Amino acid sequence: MTLTHAYILLAIAIAGEIISTGTLKATDGFTKWIPSLICILAIAVCMYTMSHAMKILPIGITYATWSGVGIIALSLIGIFKYKQIPNLATTIGLILIIVGVVIVNTMNDT
Repeated sequence: MTLTHAYILLAIAIAGEIISTGTLKATDGFTKWIPSLICILAIAVCMYTMSHAMKILPIGITYATWSGVGIIALSLIGIFKYKQIPNLATTIGLILIIVGVVIVNTMNDT
């Protein structure tokens, strides 16, 4: 597996995490079957592909990228879907997460 292939798997894992967490609210405590099934299947895809990405990528870089991109994406979903507008401090924190993910991925030795 190449580094590019590992990052493709990580991107699939991130998409799975975003889909899973994004549908979690719609499960209504896992009482609604369709959103619950989507949530469970998406997190299974996420964990499977992330485990394979970790064969090449260090765990810290993998997890920092996965969680950072997921946080940003889900924050955007919160803004556009649920009208949850972040305050100034939250916005600054989200910007710092973006900066951190960029630094972790551009300054590593992988």
